[in-house]
Amino acid sequence: MEIVLLEDVKALGKKGQVVKVSEGYARNFILPKKLGVEATPKNLNDLKLQKANAEKIAAQQLAEAKELAQKLEQASISLTMKAGDKGRAFGSVSGKEIAAAAEEQLGLSIDKKKLVLPEPIKTFGVHEVPVKLHRDVTAKLTVKVTEQ
Repeated sequence: MEIVLLEDVKALGKKGQVVKVSEGYARNFILPKKLGVEATPKNLNDLKLQKANAEKIAAQQLAEAKELAQKLEQASISLTMKAGDKGRAFGSVSGKEIAAAAEEQLGLSIDKKKLVLPEPIKTFGVHEVPVKLHRDVTAKLTVKVTEQ
């Protein structure tokens, strides 16, 4: 019996795959738990339409990420922090502060989790902060840290 999987099933296949299983396995396990449906022409057509829709949405998200990356590459953010002894920075600038400054200064909403900061910025000057907008798109945001 052929089944279209609606969920990932361990040792059988991923969501959206058409797999061949025994009738007993399908009738007693896959169908009652709604892990899959029988591969009828209607169900196969629905699967094809869902895949086309998912591809369309993925292409749209990629285009939006590229557009936002272009804006971020051209923009820069200015932040101030207190200076401690001998002109050294007192404290640090975290991803949360950079995201808030981007919202305030540029009007662009960036999730702080998308900022790739291995550690907070602790020095004055100009820093390039990578922003992972999509699995295929990474932009560099310029952050200028000055003394207060």
